[in-house]
Amino acid sequence: MKARGWLHNRIVAALLPIFLSCAPVFAQTPALDALFDELAGADARAALRIERQIWSEWSKSGSAAMDLLLQRGRDAMEAGDTDAAIDHFTALIDHAPDFAEGWNARATAYFVAGQYGPSVNDIAQVLALNPRHFGAMSGLAAIMEQLDRPAQALEAYRAALAIHPHLAGISEAVERLEAKAAGQEL
Repeated sequence: MKARGWLHNRIVAALLPIFLSCAPVFAQTPALDALFDELAGADARAALRIERQIWSEWSKSGSAAMDLLLQRGRDAMEAGDTDAAIDHFTALIDHAPDFAEGWNARATAYFVAGQYGPSVNDIAQVLALNPRHFGAMSGLAAIMEQLDRPAQALEAYRAALAIHPHLAGISEAVERLEAKAAGQEL
């Protein structure tokens, strides 16, 4: 489903630089810092293992109740019940507004529902809380592609690759968008 409307596209395009330039001042954990250091120099196979570990760390809210809301939302997404997923993720965000993965999960649910504006708003929150969130960056890039904003999509994909050089499918997206910008179709 493609979002339409000139106002929506202008707002998203105007906010993109802000999302991608979030100050890298955020709470870090030694475990995540070590994982990101490893990720920077890893080969593709090791990067996949490290990526799973990063997602695992990101998914820990510090509260069993909040982790349960996250899991219920993910289960609803897997079952194709996007509305229920959004409800679970909204409850999670209401109770744990500083938990970046709650915002990211809801951004994903909004994206799946074709609600790009709310998805972009949630991505902004994710990146404010966790500027290294390569998943949110690649999600933002996918939205920009859907909105036919290839320059912004390319910028977001490159930002994701700068953090995670082996992120699945992103190098190909960059190559495709660079070729399109050069006037060539792949």
